[in-house]
This record gives sequence, C-alpha cells and structure tokens, in this order.
Amino acid sequence: MNVIELARELGKAIQQDERYIKYMSACADNDTDTDIQNKIGKFNQLRSELSIEMQKPDKDADKLTSLDREIKELYDEIMAMPKMIAFNESKAEMDALLSSVNYIISSSANGEDPETCPATPPQSCSGSCSSCAGCH
Repeated sequence: MNVIELARELGKAIQQDERYIKYMSACADNDTDTDIQNKIGKFNQLRSELSIEMQKPDKDADKLTSLDREIKELYDEIMAMPKMIAFNESKAEMDALLSSVNYIISSSANGEDPETCPATPPQSCSGSCSSCAGCH
C-alpha cells in the first residue's frame, strides 16, 4: 500500500470516528434549523448593511453604532442557541483531532518516530490570556 492509499484509509477512519460523526450531525442539525438559519441570514444582511454604510463618504455615525450593536446582539443570540453551542463544541473536538493527525504526520515527515511523537504540539505562551487553554 502506498502513501496515498494509506491517506485514503486514514480519511475513512476519520469518517468513522465518533468526533466526526458528532460534528456532521451537529452541522446537519444547524442546517435544518430554520430559526438558526433565519438568524444567520439576518446577521449576514446586517453585516452587509454595515459594510455599505461604512463605505459611504457621509457616514451616519448613529446608524453605524446601531447596526454594530444589533450585529453583536444577534451574534450573541445565535452563539447562545443550544444547537449552535453543540456545533461549536463538536467543531472544536473535530479541529483537535485534525490538528493531532496533522502534527503526527508533520513530525513524522521531519524525522520523528511516528510511534512515539506526541499527538499534540507543545504548548507555548503567546502572552495573551484571551485564547489560553491554561498553563502547563
């Protein structure tokens, strides 16, 4: 079996993983939820209106402030919806899986032992606590 065939086998294994199945289910749940889709549509419409308003030479500061506030409120509302929370959680799990797979492949391509190289990159501090998963 060559490397490409093995990559295809890895792709099949990923599609059988519970994290992939959970993620795809969450995607389908969101795609078929009319309330979420309507809110996302409204969100995109408001962003478009804000973009148009920002390009005008005679910007209406009150309208810009109002649109910005409305966009932020709608975004928070969307992100607080149970199906969106489930989607974001499953997406984070799927992203972590893919990150581990990519790290192992990259480490192996750089001469690391595929059997013993870590599944995740070493954590380092960026100096910003806003995106931190905690110090180790």
